[in-house]
Amino acid sequence: MEVLMAIVVGIIFTAGVYMLLSRVLLRILFGTSLLSHGAILIILIMGKLKRGEAPVLREGAVAYADPLPQALILTAIVIGFAVTALIIVLIFRTYQAFGNDDTDYIKGTEEDGH
Repeated sequence: MEVLMAIVVGIIFTAGVYMLLSRVLLRILFGTSLLSHGAILIILIMGKLKRGEAPVLREGAVAYADPLPQALILTAIVIGFAVTALIIVLIFRTYQAFGNDDTDYIKGTEEDGH
C-alpha cells in the first residue's frame, strides 16, 4: 500500500511542479495546492498508514498509532490554506490591476495577452 501511495504522491508532485511552471496565475495556484496535498500525503505515508488503532497509548494497549504525523498533517493543512488564501488575494489584485492573469502580459513581453 505504501508503494502505491508513494507513486500517487510522485504523480501529484509532478503535476504540481508542471502547473507551477505555467504562465497563468490560476494554474500556479492549483500547482501550489497540489504540492500542499502531496506533502500531506507523504506525511501520511511516513506515519505507516495504521488503521483502527488509538493515537494515544493507554494501559493495556499493545499497538498504537503515532500522533506526530496527525499533528503535522493538521499543521500542513492550516499552512496550505493560508498560502492558498494569500495567493488568491494576490491573483485577484493582479487581475484588477492588469486585467489579465498571464505573467508574460504582466511583465510586458506579450502584446495582446493571448
